Amino acid sequence: MRRFPALALTAALALGAAAPALAVTGGPAPELDRAALKAAIVPRPGESAAGVVAEVHRNGDAWRGAAGDVVSGRSVSPRAHFRIGSITKPMEAVILLQLSAEGRVDLDESVQHYLPGLLPEDRFPEPISVRQLLDHTSGLPHDLEGAPATTPDAEIEGRLEYVTFDEVIRETLRPEGRPGPGPRFRPGTRQEYNSFGYRIAGKLIEELTGHSYQYEATTRILKPLRMRDTRVTVPDRPAPVPRPYLPGYLARGGGELVDVNVQGGLPASMTSTAADLDRFVSGLFGGRLLRPEQTAELFTVPKGPDGRPLPYADGSHCNTGPARGTACFSVGLMSTPLPDGTLLWGKTGSDPGYRSGVFASRDLTLRAVYAVGTSGPVDGVPEVAQRLALTAFAR
Repeated sequence: MRRFPALALTAALALGAAAPALAVTGGPAPELDRAALKAAIVPRPGESAAGVVAEVHRNGDAWRGAAGDVVSGRSVSPRAHFRIGSITKPMEAVILLQLSAEGRVDLDESVQHYLPGLLPEDRFPEPISVRQLLDHTSGLPHDLEGAPATTPDAEIEGRLEYVTFDEVIRETLRPEGRPGPGPRFRPGTRQEYNSFGYRIAGKLIEELTGHSYQYEATTRILKPLRMRDTRVTVPDRPAPVPRPYLPGYLARGGGELVDVNVQGGLPASMTSTAADLDRFVSGLFGGRLLRPEQTAELFTVPKGPDGRPLPYADGSHCNTGPARGTACFSVGLMSTPLPDGTLLWGKTGSDPGYRSGVFASRDLTLRAVYAVGTSGPVDGVPEVAQRLALTAFAR
């Protein structure tokens, strides 16, 4: 059975983890400290970062930079392309929000209604709404839940595979050689980050429109926002990250580092640049993609009957301080608070060899994009991303 190694990686909540250490005082924010930002993104000995690309905007002041590649010794351009992982999830959510505004899908209608037979009735008797797919409250299993772990060498070799939405859905819900998983919790009662719900969301987009995900994302998002340096995966055609590119490495079992920029991926997989991701978040928050009613969904976390945010499934992962353990994901985005009360909204992403993120305040006065090309395993938050957040948003 194919292992789909790219699907097993979990997004690190880099800015959310960094937020508690920020020192914020009253008064207007000073200009960006370019020297400090440049120093913050330089990979340090012992870190699993080969190279970094970053872009920061604060109150009209902008900075762009790059560092590395420490493995090859080559320089990295601030215009470098990279793989964006789960930063594609807000784009999937945007497409379904647009279809909702067009009257082609009801977010509160069930997946079982739109995709009959997809969820085995004996294991998923309760309806799961489209909205619950998008705000991570579905209770669905994770991608390939229960499958054996992948070895480093198998992950490197398997990165070239292209996996359709149907394939990952089938091999998660109806796997060969082991029982299929059931729900992790009752739909709508908790929140837990779940990529599998977005595989179903991607299939739903294709079913509702009759077009490929690549076509819908290009037509509805990339072209209107002039994201000319962003590309969607082409089926069955493993492709390199366009040049100039940020190299990302995985280590074989024997320690040899392999540049894994050539990958297959999923129908929603993309490569982009820091400038294009800033263009995306600016256009999205600025109302260029959604009507006001749908835009509001981006900034609303799910609540229970008591009007309070739902609990996060394991009591952690989301938020810090008094709000720790409660929902932080909306439809497509995640929120992370700064100590002065400012909320940043955005998304992180992981692909083999890459970690990335894009975050902004709702009024767009604060914005940051980063991408890290890895040089080994990354456990939790990339140190570079933590330093960038501290430097970019401290006052």
